[in-house]
Amino acid sequence: MTLSVDEVLERRRSIRAFRPDPVPRELVEEILRVAARAPSGTNIQPWKLHVVAGEARAELEREVLAHRETDPHDVEAEFGRTAKRKEPYTSRMRKLGKEMYTLLGIPKGDQEANWRQWGRNFQFFGAPVGLILTIDKDLDAMSYLDTGMFVFAIMLAAKARGLDTCAQGAWNNYWSVTRRVLQVPDDRYIVCGLSLGWADEDDPVNTLVSEREPLESFATFHGF
Repeated sequence: MTLSVDEVLERRRSIRAFRPDPVPRELVEEILRVAARAPSGTNIQPWKLHVVAGEARAELEREVLAHRETDPHDVEAEFGRTAKRKEPYTSRMRKLGKEMYTLLGIPKGDQEANWRQWGRNFQFFGAPVGLILTIDKDLDAMSYLDTGMFVFAIMLAAKARGLDTCAQGAWNNYWSVTRRVLQVPDDRYIVCGLSLGWADEDDPVNTLVSEREPLESFATFHGF
């Protein structure tokens, strides 16, 4: 069955529990070739990817999870996410978090359970394939928009082929280990990760569908 663009957009959601079934490399390559058609300012195509599976993925998971238990210095993104969230963004974030943790059965204030769940980010939520996106440190904020469009193109191309994804800002934490394990050059920032695989439809966390704001709240029309 071929899905329309609208159907892919409607069905895509962030998946936080995956089946262990492997994804063939050929299918991953097909998705990435299609996603590479994403636009970028003056066609600079600033993205580079590290795609991990099998033992390479397992090694990255082990090393990062061990590192985060050491109270490390790189608990924040290397490129400095200093902006503080305000309303209405804080309320939207908290609402999603409350809904997700309720589905997971994690009560408010359970720090140990929260820490374990946060660690699931660095296991790619059980997905067999993980992607780590990097960008040249010399590029400006506009190039981060480019990488965002590229990541979303990957998500849509994957969904069109029956796979699911979860974009993960968590991977810009603990970047020193990811840099070492994947041999990411020092002149590139680690921007985010992406889980890729087959959704575990039996896991309650995957029933979560985040709300979207109505058109009237974000669009201002002029001259119509």
